[in-house]
Amino acid sequence: MMKFSVLMSIYHKENPQNFDRAMQSVWDEQSIKPNEIILVEDGVLTDELYQSIKKWKEKLGGIFKVTSLEKNVGTGNAKKIGVEKCTNELIAVMDTDDISLPDRFNKQLAIFNAKDIDVCGAWVGEFESDETKIISYRRVPEQQCNIIKFAKSRSPVNHPTAMYKRKLVLSVGNYAKHRRTSQDYDLFVRLILGGAKLYNIQEPLVNMRMGNEWLEDRRSGLKQAILEVNVQTEFYKMGFLNAYELFRNIVIGFTIRLLPKMLLKAVFKIIRKL
Repeated sequence: MMKFSVLMSIYHKENPQNFDRAMQSVWDEQSIKPNEIILVEDGVLTDELYQSIKKWKEKLGGIFKVTSLEKNVGTGNAKKIGVEKCTNELIAVMDTDDISLPDRFNKQLAIFNAKDIDVCGAWVGEFESDETKIISYRRVPEQQCNIIKFAKSRSPVNHPTAMYKRKLVLSVGNYAKHRRTSQDYDLFVRLILGGAKLYNIQEPLVNMRMGNEWLEDRRSGLKQAILEVNVQTEFYKMGFLNAYELFRNIVIGFTIRLLPKMLLKAVFKIIRKL
C-alpha cells in the first residue's frame, strides 16, 4: 500500500470540538490510516485548541507532527509550509472542521493504483449543524477533459477532498505565497497548465461544515468581489482564460458576491446542482 501524509492547518478561530471530530475522521474511523499527519499551527491558538492538539500528540506519537508559526500567515501560506514538511509523495488535504468519510483514503489510494493520475478529488456533502443531514452536494466532473472545462469558471477539485503528488505540486510552485483566498483554485489551474492529470471520484468522500459565518467570510462582500476580479485576471495572464471567459467570469463573479447574504446562499445552492 502506498504511503501518504494528511496535511492540515489550523488557526485560532477553529472550534476545538470540530477539530477533534476532524481528527477522529482521519484516524479513528478510517479503514486505511495515514502514515503521518502534518498540522500547521497558523499563528497563536487558544488554550482549548492547544489542549486538544496535545491530546492527539500523546495518542499518535510520531505520526502526528506539528509545526508552529509565530504569526497568522493565511491558509495558503500555511499549506505551502505543510507541503514542504510532508515526507510522503502522496498528500491528502484535510480541513480542521470537516469530516472525512471512513473509506476516503482507501478509495483514493485505489484510484492512484489503478490510474495514471496526479490529483484525485471527490464530491463533498455539505451540512450546517448535524453531520447526518446533508443539505447539498458539491459535485465536480470525473474526467480530465470535463475537469478542464469546469475549471474555466470554478475550482475543478473540491480542495478538502484532494489527494495529490507532492513532487508535482512543488514543481508548479506550491501554494501561492501572496494569495489568502482562492489558493486552492489557483493551485489546480497551475497544475493543469503544468500538465497534471486530474480525476474526481463520483461520490462524496468528505462532509463539509457550512454556515452563515462561512458565507460572510469567504464568499460575499465588495472585498471578495474585488479579489475575484484579481483571480480571474491572473488566470487570463497565465493563458488559461481567453478574453470572453475573463469577461464572463468577472461579470458573474462580481455580481454574485454583491448579493444580499440570504440570496447569495440560495444562489450557491443552485450552483451546486448545475
